[in-house]
Amino acid sequence: MQDEYRTVAHEGVHETEINRSRFLCALAPAATEEEAQAFVARVRKEHPTATHNCYAYVIGADASVQKASDDGEPGGTAGVPMLQMLTRREMRYVVAVVTRYYGGVKLGAGGLIRAYGGAVGEALDALGTVTRRRFRLATVTVDHARAGKMENDLRSTGREVREVRYGEDVAIEIGLPESDVERFTAWLADASAGSAGLELGGEAYG
Repeated sequence: MQDEYRTVAHEGVHETEINRSRFLCALAPAATEEEAQAFVARVRKEHPTATHNCYAYVIGADASVQKASDDGEPGGTAGVPMLQMLTRREMRYVVAVVTRYYGGVKLGAGGLIRAYGGAVGEALDALGTVTRRRFRLATVTVDHARAGKMENDLRSTGREVREVRYGEDVAIEIGLPESDVERFTAWLADASAGSAGLELGGEAYG
């Protein structure tokens, strides 16, 4: 399993013009293939008069799902270069749709490949990317009297506090790098004088 992956920082659109053709690259994070396809459908709906809405997406931290579509452009001149740009930049859980409004000048196969791949590269630069690292979810359980101090201690030592739930006791959900679990367990026993509980959960990225 990958220890980290890169994805687009947020949804957005970047526009470029090449030989009077407008290329609008819409990028979005997508957790699943269904989310990616829904985004493609949404962009198509927003641009019903566009000449082409080509797309590419990469899902999975290990890039296990990869799809691309030329949407009527000559085979291999649009979706594939878009996908190649995403994989070359090591992007994951991301979908790109390049909407083209034809401007009257033919670009040729080489020109199209450069235009579509370039539109994705420029959009990634403009919107920015983030690196998400793999961590273990863990829940620290303490009594109400110690909860406030424990939460402050967790935050001040750089732990990511994801959620705090109040019940009979207080459950503080955090994210831990896998390599930190043993050290954290010892720290928690020390910081709470052995009174805090620790339950390790599944893995996630953040």
